[in-house]
Amino acid sequence: MKGSNHLNKRNSSLLLFGIGISSLGDFVYLVAINILVLKLTGSAAAVAGLWIMGPIASILTKFWSGSLVDRMNKRNLMIITDIVRAVIVAIIPFLSSIWLIYVCLFFLSVAKAFFEPTSITYITRLVPQQERKQFNSFRSLVTSGAFLVGPAIAGVLFLITTVDIAIWINAISFIVSAFLLMLLPNVDEQVPKADVKPLSIKVLREDWESVIQFSRKNLYIVQIFFLAQFFMIVSLGMDAQEVVFTQRVLGLSETDFGLLISITGIGSIVGASTVSIFAKKMSIKQLISLGFLMVAVGYLIYAFSFSFWSVAVGFIILGFFNSFSNTGFMTFYQNNVPTEMMGRISSVFGTFISLFQIIFVLLIGYTGEIIPLRYSVIIASFIIVVIGILITFMVNQPSRSKYFDE
Repeated sequence: MKGSNHLNKRNSSLLLFGIGISSLGDFVYLVAINILVLKLTGSAAAVAGLWIMGPIASILTKFWSGSLVDRMNKRNLMIITDIVRAVIVAIIPFLSSIWLIYVCLFFLSVAKAFFEPTSITYITRLVPQQERKQFNSFRSLVTSGAFLVGPAIAGVLFLITTVDIAIWINAISFIVSAFLLMLLPNVDEQVPKADVKPLSIKVLREDWESVIQFSRKNLYIVQIFFLAQFFMIVSLGMDAQEVVFTQRVLGLSETDFGLLISITGIGSIVGASTVSIFAKKMSIKQLISLGFLMVAVGYLIYAFSFSFWSVAVGFIILGFFNSFSNTGFMTFYQNNVPTEMMGRISSVFGTFISLFQIIFVLLIGYTGEIIPLRYSVIIASFIIVVIGILITFMVNQPSRSKYFDE
């Protein structure tokens, strides 16, 4: 038993380190690719186009990728997608055409559409149920740290090297991640061999029917999932207007905005650290309720803010409690969705989420042109509050306690 616990801790540490390296590289790359495209084209619209590639690729890929994910070896698929992403990212600095860069970004997003549902399934199988909450809290801490440190590293790199070097660092991070995955166990060795039928329209239809059947039998899980995702979609729509809101409505400078992002990152790290310390003492219900409600309060303060410091208070609150909601929701999802069809469920649901994401980001941007942006942000913040209250009510129903067993 002692040896098994030591092995579990070693595997979890390796996995967390791999996630940390990859996340750090992603945030360095995120800053670098925006600067590269702006430098290449001088067009803000071309930079905005970078943010559309991901959701479009997700819609075109996720409706069928889950069928492959559930039928393939999870660790091997993650290694392959990491290597593919490393190669694509390494090529980008050599390209002089914005359209070729868009093509690369599209295929990067396709690889990510495979990696994400695969990694969720792999983590769920690798980490024992009683340790998932703690693992997810550490994962949130690692991601929050990367969010804060990544852009700072990118800034230093731009001073001493070039944008190209920053992008190649992201490629190296994928290679490191792939190597670490090779050191981890093959979780599919202990499960029955997957159905090896070739992917076809018939197989896809059967897979979608199985997801629909699961959704009907487990309506409560689906309701919590989509409420949580809708909460994140609305918040993403608000995030997309942050620069415009802080500068045009509040009259803050670019420096002020950069400082606000840093403050949010610090709040996220402190919040994630708090969750990782108290994860074993807090129930999944408490993490979800406190997390979603307080993040909603943070956005409400932001929507009604009138100065730098009032925005900062809102950002600190939502940054701090974001780790609570993420840890609670992810643990709930892992504990209630069967791993043998987790890839299909993640991908099918993800298709709709990506579609809603595009619609809502465009909707908030469009309404901001018709009515004052302050009003559209306030409306969005009230929607988030209503969703947060609804999620809290649903997870605290005594009759639903079995879904939160630990």
